[in-house]
Amino acid sequence: MDYIKIRFGNDLDNLNAQFEKNIEEMFRAISPRFTCAECSWTPPMDIYETPEEIVILAEIAGVNKEDLDIEINSKAVKIKGKRFDIPRVENATYRLAEIQCGQFERILFLPAPINTEKVSASYVDGMLHVRLAKMPREKTHKITISDG
Repeated sequence: MDYIKIRFGNDLDNLNAQFEKNIEEMFRAISPRFTCAECSWTPPMDIYETPEEIVILAEIAGVNKEDLDIEINSKAVKIKGKRFDIPRVENATYRLAEIQCGQFERILFLPAPINTEKVSASYVDGMLHVRLAKMPREKTHKITISDG
């Protein structure tokens, strides 16, 4: 299996986001009701490429289709959305609380230019499928050289 290299922005931003996530997880272990003012999460995604297209799969169970937004250009895809808070039971002692809520946004830089007119997206059983048709490779033309 070949993997596609994808850039997700500035490494320093990722380090800061990871630090904030670790702090939040530490406090959530003490009290699952603890949340940051602006909670965010990162849904797991798979991206694969065939000769004709690039396919993105995002696991975003619990997100309403109306709360999803996909923006594309020939070189990148931005997927953003929001999963609302899950109601907690008042008189319960949570032993584990891992389901994340809040906003998410992923910008994925693509390995090949895509045709923005040939894109489709579907959302079934918590999985978002985005299919992006690749732009045809430019054909080379042989040019004859004339004398003089």
